Amino acid sequence: MRPLTEAETRAVFEKLGKYIGENIQLLVDRPDGTYCFRLHRDRVYYLSEKLLKVAASVPRDSLVAPGTCFGKFTKTQKFRLSVTALDFLAPYAKYKVWVKPGSEQSFLYGNHVLKSGLGRITENTAQYQGVVVYSMADVPLGFGVAAKSTQECRKVDPMAIVVFHQADVGEYVRSEDTLT
Repeated sequence: MRPLTEAETRAVFEKLGKYIGENIQLLVDRPDGTYCFRLHRDRVYYLSEKLLKVAASVPRDSLVAPGTCFGKFTKTQKFRLSVTALDFLAPYAKYKVWVKPGSEQSFLYGNHVLKSGLGRITENTAQYQGVVVYSMADVPLGFGVAAKSTQECRKVDPMAIVVFHQADVGEYVRSEDTLT
């Protein structure tokens, strides 16, 4: 387990910035202590300074997951955000999308959100902006990228894709052996 290099930190913060903007500072300097990002086996973990000191005494081979996995670096060194980061992204999300109850299951199976399943969308959402997807009961279901801006969503046909799927809580069941 090691600190992120400058290039890795930039990649992680750029990806997080798409979803929570300048609220990244609130992730690091929390009222309950200071938190940090660490790299272990190509995965980025989010953990407190206290937990970091305890994890330092565990051998690398024995360490499975020192904190919450926020994502991983691909072989081409691109950062891919994981669904395990959803609990930390949802409270700070700048742009949100709510899906209708009939469309929730489709999204949880890994499909994109269509206009017919769109309940609400945050005003002034730009195209290709990172969004957090909620149910109509304000339960975070996952996150994705807006395929259309808010203005385009109003006049697009009902079968058009509005949000590209990236991750959802259904991955806990579909990919439980690869999530750490």
